[in-house]
Amino acid sequence: MPVAQAPTGALQLKWELLDHGWARCHLADDSHQASLVVSYCTDALADLVAAAGGLYGQLRTTRFFFDAEPQELRWVLRATDVLIDVTIYKFPDVSVSLGLPDTAGTVIWQSAHSRRLFSHAVLNAAQNVLTEHGEAGYQAKWMLHPFPVALVQDLRRLHLRDDACGLPHDHAHP
Repeated sequence: MPVAQAPTGALQLKWELLDHGWARCHLADDSHQASLVVSYCTDALADLVAAAGGLYGQLRTTRFFFDAEPQELRWVLRATDVLIDVTIYKFPDVSVSLGLPDTAGTVIWQSAHSRRLFSHAVLNAAQNVLTEHGEAGYQAKWMLHPFPVALVQDLRRLHLRDDACGLPHDHAHP
């Protein structure tokens, strides 16, 4: 899979529940796209939302991974003064890769976006999956983990408070 790089610009993130315990995270920007199929062995959507929220505090870097059975898809989010650098590394076997440095993986996505645009894309993806499935439907398909209501609420609060986002937000759900 080629590396996708973008200096800044529109970011679309879509979270799609597939068969029981599987989801697809689709990323697209002005010139690249990537689809990541992940399993419920990690609480992937919650980890993504929590990592985005973590960048509103003192953290300058957050890391988490999706289990793609057997691959590890490691996300590294680095906050600079202006942008969030998003890099996703693919490792062939999660059972041996967790202790390896990022450089041991293959970069499959790299882009940079304002925190406002990145957080908005994450919130929009989470909200869309909740609107489509509801909390009970999400739990039925994702099985091991409930929809991350509190994390979404927290990210939305931080995003609206700190980012002066003029894009529409769905306040009807968590």
